[in-house]
Amino acid sequence: QVQLVESGGGLVQAGGSLRLSCAASVRTFRRYTMGWFRQAPGKEREFVAAINTSDGSTSYADSVKGRFTMFRDNAKNTVYLQMNSLKPEDTAVYYCAADGPSWGGPHGRLAEYDYWGQGTQVTVSS
Repeated sequence: QVQLVESGGGLVQAGGSLRLSCAASVRTFRRYTMGWFRQAPGKEREFVAAINTSDGSTSYADSVKGRFTMFRDNAKNTVYLQMNSLKPEDTAVYYCAADGPSWGGPHGRLAEYDYWGQGTQVTVSS
């Protein structure tokens, strides 16, 4: 069983930055693909970013490319989402997710993520 705990959400003005963290309780962290998804009120959950914890390769949704960066610290079993140039449309609950054990690359296929965190609220004011 994998437990994921997110932190770092909050309220920020448009143009500002936030960093989300996701700590995973798993021994074989390097064998997981980790992802960030978000869900705004009345909308479906959507892919934001993913990382292969073994080689650090990443994938991003077009809507966040150039503004968000996902990276990991394998020594701490933690992944991060650095969010810059935030926009009001980034407002959502952000969820961390884990797919694995898997040797595949980073991806946004929501149904393949087996474990989910509780979510953290990000609100961007205009």
